[in-house]
Amino acid sequence: MCIRNCWVLAGLIVISGVSSRAGDWPQWRGEKRDGHSTDKGLLKQWPADGPKLLWKSKGIGGGFSSVSVTQDRIFTMGDGPDSSYVYAMNEADGRQTWAAKVGRTEGGGGYPGPRCTPTVDGDVVVALGQYGDLVCLETKGGTENWRKNLQKDFSGRMMSGWGYAESPLVDGDRVVCTPGGKDGAMVALDRKSGKELWRCKEFKDSAAYSSIVIGDIGGVRQYVQLTDANVVGVSAKDGRLLWQAPRRGQTAVIPTPIVYQDYVYVTSGYGVGCNLFKINKSGDNFSPQEVYANKVMVNHHGGVVRVGEYLYGYSDGKGWTCQEFKSGNSIWAEKKLDKGAISFADGHLYLRAERGKGTIMLIEASPKGFIEKGHFDQPDRSDQQSWPHPVIANGHLYIRDQDALLCYDVKG
Repeated sequence: MCIRNCWVLAGLIVISGVSSRAGDWPQWRGEKRDGHSTDKGLLKQWPADGPKLLWKSKGIGGGFSSVSVTQDRIFTMGDGPDSSYVYAMNEADGRQTWAAKVGRTEGGGGYPGPRCTPTVDGDVVVALGQYGDLVCLETKGGTENWRKNLQKDFSGRMMSGWGYAESPLVDGDRVVCTPGGKDGAMVALDRKSGKELWRCKEFKDSAAYSSIVIGDIGGVRQYVQLTDANVVGVSAKDGRLLWQAPRRGQTAVIPTPIVYQDYVYVTSGYGVGCNLFKINKSGDNFSPQEVYANKVMVNHHGGVVRVGEYLYGYSDGKGWTCQEFKSGNSIWAEKKLDKGAISFADGHLYLRAERGKGTIMLIEASPKGFIEKGHFDQPDRSDQQSWPHPVIANGHLYIRDQDALLCYDVKG
């Protein structure tokens, strides 16, 4: 996500409406939705048995949501006995401070539990349940300000049967999300009231499992989203469809797009691969130009991060892969660690294997090769896939595994 005009005021960083301290991780994939932590001074090499475990907290229900960390609190989601919930916890010790109901439990495709990572913006937290229940809550006590349902209120439609997985975007006075469907696939709601501000009616795709990112392309602020049929840019101001690039996905299209300069990169699994589009602007009109389409990066759902001119992620059949951003060429690939999720902090990549022991590994973010700097196996692994992405915030590494959240000290 490319964001400009950010400023520092009274120790707070304010970016696209999401307010946080330096080092916080206030939403899906971090401050800019790019998988980057702003932390510095972290461990460059882990001890033989991994970084120190500070605490382990239980009682957050089943599910695959990751965490947001801001305002000395941690926010996540999980299935309770009677509802899916948003949970708030102390950053210092993992103690739960409140829980607020979201909606129906379970989930499609045999993988019960929420998938959304809550978005925290100032005094509110916004979250989406697996059945389309969208709630806006107060961060201090979890009081509900408003709620919508993407299916009932917006005739939303998913591409396949695993339930809503998007993490809603908060941008200034707007909450933006993707119900999908013929009445308009993207909608913006008033942050305070939940009232509809606009709906992109020209964009009629079913919703996939990806989350919106902000792009400043050609000097125009826009929301970039990926579905199983297209990559699109939608005007942040009024919801007008600015450009649309046909791109066929299969089964479940999940990874978040990457916007860099006037380029948009997307990837998905099930044999599809990756694409880079250059978004050209002439007058008030935008047109996408495909730069490449290949299968160097066939990323299922563990995500891809861009560091400088290179991309890093797990490519099905190839292993952990470094790809040159603008050429699409493969730089290296390594199968030392199983398929999984990725995040970036302070010059290093944090990798988490989704199966087996749930191994977490630290490697250098380098086009020179797969340079390991330590690894450890998650203790007390559940028997479920460890899909939640690793989070690095304020010197801590957070690993979510169903009902448990583990916090490690990775500060140098």
